[in-house]
Amino acid sequence: MAKPESFEDHLEVLERIVDELETGELELEASLERYQEGVKRLKSCYGLLQKAERKVKTLVRDEDGELREEPFGDEDA
Repeated sequence: MAKPESFEDHLEVLERIVDELETGELELEASLERYQEGVKRLKSCYGLLQKAERKVKTLVRDEDGELREEPFGDEDA
């Protein structure tokens, strides 16, 4: 079974797609296909970033000086 593509893999393909579209050398149908692939890759990147963000935790000291984990960006911390 193939391993899932990483954020970097998706980003690399997305950059190539943008380069291809910017050249203006693709025919309309091919441009539309590459654009759709780019949108798919972009959504994958956003999904992977959101997943990573949920994993990030920060250590904070409570009133007793003890360290505890809280989700990153918790407004109450």
